[in-house]
Amino acid sequence: MSTDTRPAAPRQGSPAASRSGGGPARRRARLGNPLAGLGSLVWLVIVVVPLYTLVSASLMRQDQALNGEPLAIPTDPTLDNYRTVLDSGFLSLLGNTAIVAVVTVALVLVLSVPVAYVAVRTRSRLSSLAFRTFLLGVAIPAQAVIVPLYLLIGKMGLYDTLWAIILPTAAFSMPVAVLVLSGTMRDVSEEMYEAMSLDGATPLRMLWQLVVPLSKAGISTVAIFSALQAWNGFLFPLILTQSEENRVLTLGLFNFMTQFGVNIPAVLAAIVLSVVPIFLVYLVARRALINGLMGVGGK
Repeated sequence: MSTDTRPAAPRQGSPAASRSGGGPARRRARLGNPLAGLGSLVWLVIVVVPLYTLVSASLMRQDQALNGEPLAIPTDPTLDNYRTVLDSGFLSLLGNTAIVAVVTVALVLVLSVPVAYVAVRTRSRLSSLAFRTFLLGVAIPAQAVIVPLYLLIGKMGLYDTLWAIILPTAAFSMPVAVLVLSGTMRDVSEEMYEAMSLDGATPLRMLWQLVVPLSKAGISTVAIFSALQAWNGFLFPLILTQSEENRVLTLGLFNFMTQFGVNIPAVLAAIVLSVVPIFLVYLVARRALINGLMGVGGK
């Protein structure tokens, strides 16, 4: 009778298995995913190349931008284009845009937070119907209602004012804001509401002391989304304003377009300067923005 003297294979999870490499799954984890890495590299190139071209061309002279290669490194970089932009009333455009963005964000947050709270906490059919009707605004493009909106703004006496930009921008931002905030507020556990209710807290106190602190990620997401809508808006400023003193950045780019041509480096320099403020806002709130988009704002 013979005995098998071959060593037994190490069990998964044992020290011997760990020393031998941990199996195919661990070896794949060490090697990584080449396709994912390649895709990330391609996406990085797609994002970085336009940004590099934008900054590089803004440092060129007009003749170099027209005749040179778009990806070429500027041989004689100059800041004259940025001086031209700053001397052309850029700070006034920036101030108007900042006012529009700040007031729009404030209106959206003040109105959408209570609406989302009521939609989450109220169980009636009427509340559900009102919430679904409110979200129909997501499916309505601004271009479809620009003519009646123009007439309404004119009747209200707000034509050619910053309010003519702020109010429609806030209105079209609110459906998405309510949708994001309602999803965030649903993550707040029912036990917390019950505990505060036993302490005699009113619904307003629950909203201010419980829901708002636990919904910071969703609120940050809504704030950045609304700020982007206001900062990059073009249709409402184009149709609902006319005078130079009420122009915003998106319309101010026309200052560098004349009947004799377009000052391409100056336009690109203006774009670079207009991107910097909103990019800084994103850097400050990027963690909360990512958490809010992932739907984990209340946890």
